[in-house]
Amino acid sequence: MAAAPTTAGPAASPSPPPQLASPFAELVKTPSGLEKVVLRGARNCCAEVYLYGGQVTSWKNDNGEELLFLSSKAIFKPPKAIRGGIPICFPQFGTHGNLEQHGFARNRFWAIDSDPPPLPVNPAIKAFVDLILKPSDEDLKIWPHSFEFRLRVALGPSGDLSLTSRIRNTNKDGRPFSYTFAYHTYFSVSDISEVRVEGLETMDYLDNLKAKERFTEQGDAIVFETEVDKVYLAAPSKIAIIDHEKKKTFVVTKEGLPDAVVWNPWDKKAKAMQDFGDGEYKNMLCVEPAAVEKPITLKPGEEWKGRLALSAVPSSYCSGQLDPLKVLQG
Repeated sequence: MAAAPTTAGPAASPSPPPQLASPFAELVKTPSGLEKVVLRGARNCCAEVYLYGGQVTSWKNDNGEELLFLSSKAIFKPPKAIRGGIPICFPQFGTHGNLEQHGFARNRFWAIDSDPPPLPVNPAIKAFVDLILKPSDEDLKIWPHSFEFRLRVALGPSGDLSLTSRIRNTNKDGRPFSYTFAYHTYFSVSDISEVRVEGLETMDYLDNLKAKERFTEQGDAIVFETEVDKVYLAAPSKIAIIDHEKKKTFVVTKEGLPDAVVWNPWDKKAKAMQDFGDGEYKNMLCVEPAAVEKPITLKPGEEWKGRLALSAVPSSYCSGQLDPLKVLQG
């Protein structure tokens, strides 16, 4: 006897996983349940990018040495932002506006962008991932603007890391919008007291510890003996972070981002943060390409591009020898 026909349709097939354009990128599920993309470069160079926050959490050189700071107490559980790596502050940096601190991009789930608009790139770059963030209905309630935020994270052939952001106003009602922005980059350092920052001498800055009052930097280089939270204005396109103990220099290159934030919470603030170890301030420093003093404004259809490039080179020079043409481009 023939079996009675079934009226149920075929079981829905699971949607295919998003396609990664680079064969040197792999989507991995972490023990926390969050997904990350692992980029693999030459030798042991690699980087990790969480879809949650569109956030880089790891960048290792060809010796497998971690170059970014990630707190041992970082919480990988939404809606908490991940403490360390490179959080993206958008559409607001800090408390420069009415939104939650640093905006909402860093605690939203981003999608893999399988068909991004063309982006001129170095053909030698093989390991990259494209992500996209669009506002949810809930986001539109707190910030009523439609946008597309595209992010490319790429690992260069020599292990350099780059993040390219493209933000487009997709409002249909003709309204422009304005925002502030930062790549809140946490660098791993040997000992904050052995670190100095060059390239920001003589710059004006807003001191967030003194009600955003404006001052002019006086020292030959920035050194650290206490809490620092400053926004340097009209900062140069290249900044050097020199770690004497590790004999390493980070070179920060920025495009489309006029300002640079320098932050270390020091001991009291560190103890007050739930997701930050009491002594971890000694082993981190944030130097953050940003647009803070003058918000960026986009009319409908307009797109802004901002780029961060990071490299780590052996330190071979002393204070006063920071010739940007010779050293920072060498």
